Amino acid sequence: MTVSPQALDTDAAVLCHDLLRLDTVNPGDGSGPGERAAAEYVAGRLSEAGLDPLLTESAPRRANVLARVAGTDRTLPPLLVHGHLDTVPFDAADWTHHPLSGDLADGCLWGRGAVDMKGTLAMTLALVRDWARTGRRPRRDLVLAFLADEESTGEFGARFAAERHREWFEGCTEAIGESGGYSVPAGDGGDGPGQRRLYPVAVGERCTAWMRLTATGTAGHGSRAGADNAVATLVHALSRLAAHPWPVRLTPPVEALIAELEGVLGTRIDRERLEAEAARLGRAGALFAHTVRNSAVPTVLQAGQKVNVVPGRAHAQVDGRFLPGTRDEYLETVERLLGPGVTREFINLQEAVAADHTGPAFAAMATALRAEDPAGHPVPYLMSGGTDAKTFNGLGITCYGFAPLLLDPELDYPTMFHGVDERVPVDGLAFGVRVLDRFLAAY
Repeated sequence: MTVSPQALDTDAAVLCHDLLRLDTVNPGDGSGPGERAAAEYVAGRLSEAGLDPLLTESAPRRANVLARVAGTDRTLPPLLVHGHLDTVPFDAADWTHHPLSGDLADGCLWGRGAVDMKGTLAMTLALVRDWARTGRRPRRDLVLAFLADEESTGEFGARFAAERHREWFEGCTEAIGESGGYSVPAGDGGDGPGQRRLYPVAVGERCTAWMRLTATGTAGHGSRAGADNAVATLVHALSRLAAHPWPVRLTPPVEALIAELEGVLGTRIDRERLEAEAARLGRAGALFAHTVRNSAVPTVLQAGQKVNVVPGRAHAQVDGRFLPGTRDEYLETVERLLGPGVTREFINLQEAVAADHTGPAFAAMATALRAEDPAGHPVPYLMSGGTDAKTFNGLGITCYGFAPLLLDPELDYPTMFHGVDERVPVDGLAFGVRVLDRFLAAY
């Protein structure tokens, strides 16, 4: 169903609805529609706010938008606010509402990218437009980057912008982007006056090691068993990777999170059994459940064309992530598990991101969150996945994941990333705009 603008009572909701209706699916192989339509929409809304955005293409229809907002204190270094326009693919048959509908139902806007991350883009746009209407400005200059290709390698988005438009980021020392600042129920998940809420702000990410695997063997007739079957060789290697018990390690950002959780929840968390403790703590435990060990998750498998033909090659892709400081050990373990007959090449290899949870930037985010939600407890956390922050970190910019949202406790927001029935509450968007306004006005 089409949602009328009158049904959406905030600019952020209208902007989110419009963005969700624009197809920016990025399959990672160049076959998608590209981000051009969304980039043109964003540039138009920024122009209406009196800005002079740059719309730049890295390839046909792979578009990015850069803009600058002048702050009140030009002696401060500018802050980068970045987000991505592209989304992952979807199967519409699995969804309650069509992924390109932007439908309004149950107080939420539904669609691919509502969570990751068109809702956040809408909040940023709404705030900039509100400043234009009221004459207000942030404390420091802001560099806004609305980027392509984050859901792949960033080659056509953040990496392109960092290489070809480096001058836009000169002087930036810190950045905010996805993903963090959303509410997580602490305790029984109720929503009464005394209910406590966690707000995890990302102060780091695991390293990224996306790999393409290839097994070779002897092609032949399917009725004849062979010792060097490429499919079997690859499947056995993938099984070893998937079953490997990576050792549990406690990194500084995860230790900082656990210490905060102990204070908020009033319980001791046993460092010697972190995975069991994560399960015991439910949604709060999920904040560290996937960041206490390395991982290698098979995601794509390609081989053969016909049931009675043994292919000479088989291919797979693996989403690898490893903790800071474990690179050599991780890669050596992967090579050992793959064994002979399987070669590996990197699709994407990027180092970890780390930021200071004891510094003024984190403190300012926490203050802004508490001002809008006195029951809120901002906590640092390490992201299990990765974002464009890795590229900007390479420019010497300290990056935080901060996209604030107040959520219904029944809405398990993290599980909707790349999942089915993505949706974002309209009230949550309004909350996020207010928090961003407080943070950017003060910091």
